[in-house]
Amino acid sequence: MNEEQIIKSLAALAHPVRLRVFRALVVVGAEGLTPSALAEQLGVAATALSFHLKELMHAGMVTQERISRHLIYRAAFEQMNGVLVYLTDNCCAGADCGQTSLTCNSTAGQACCQP
Repeated sequence: MNEEQIIKSLAALAHPVRLRVFRALVVVGAEGLTPSALAEQLGVAATALSFHLKELMHAGMVTQERISRHLIYRAAFEQMNGVLVYLTDNCCAGADCGQTSLTCNSTAGQACCQP
């Protein structure tokens, strides 16, 4: 990942509503959520949510899939992990700082990060 992509990703998450949306999508994993489910769960107006989802998609932090008449949004785990790797690359200048690296596993169709 290059610096420009990282800046876009972090900027997209630097808004309270977008951060809440992204975290909700991370929690549900590969199943994803429809905009109406997200709006109801987060108590956000549909028009505002649409704007925030567009910003997250532009930054590559969420994906969108059309299934019949429904849109399903999912967290882009590869992008999220790329941001985490970028931020922790060369942690403590290579010295052991007691942190374990993050590894992401996909089990039963659900992606998650765990230390």
